[in-house]
Amino acid sequence: MSGHNKWSTIKHKKGALDAKRGKIFTRVLKEITVAARLGGGDVAANPRLRLAVDQAKANNMPKENWERAIKKGTGELEGVSYEEVTYEGYGPGGVAILVDALTDNKNRTTPEIRSYFAKFGSELGAANSVSYMFAKQGQIVVDPEVSEDKVMEVALEAGADDVKNEDGAWVITTDPANYQVVKDAVDAAGLPVIESGIIRASAVRVDMNNDKLKSFLKLVDLLEDNDDVQDVWHNADYDDPEE
Repeated sequence: MSGHNKWSTIKHKKGALDAKRGKIFTRVLKEITVAARLGGGDVAANPRLRLAVDQAKANNMPKENWERAIKKGTGELEGVSYEEVTYEGYGPGGVAILVDALTDNKNRTTPEIRSYFAKFGSELGAANSVSYMFAKQGQIVVDPEVSEDKVMEVALEAGADDVKNEDGAWVITTDPANYQVVKDAVDAAGLPVIESGIIRASAVRVDMNNDKLKSFLKLVDLLEDNDDVQDVWHNADYDDPEE
């Protein structure tokens, strides 16, 4: 079925990987450090930092951990300097793939990412070879037990762009600039949130053929297993092989 589980597979998540809390912590701490370096250590005044700290809290990260990462970002404590890099290319089945990375050594990370694509007969593309198909979008997924009227009322009054029922959950979409306002309103109303954040969504979707699906998923798993990779985004639609 095309579009299977859209709200959770825009960014492919490998269950076994996400179950490793240490891996999650490392990625979130890197993001906090970079966000603080670029926008300052005031969580309330730095939207990117606030989003990262929210992710830390959602994963039950100890407060002292993320506070230390903020201080490393602002220079109060010594820390590693990370560079933001986005890799893009086409994977098996012609699927567009974006890879967001934070690395302290681009000369190490780039050949690794390139080798993953090459392993499956693909290659990295030039800048904007696929990224033009993706747009940043705020997304808040709310538990389906909440009534449609309640979700609509809270989200739209706060400035959300749309609310849809997708695969058994309410998916609120927003302009990235309005994300935090809408998220605050959802939290204040006590609506149970399944997941939320700024995603890269593509209106151009690719139906994944079964003969290419296995290779595609292996490629994404390799990418997500890399310590420097923060997120992997794609525009594939496919049935979950585990269902």
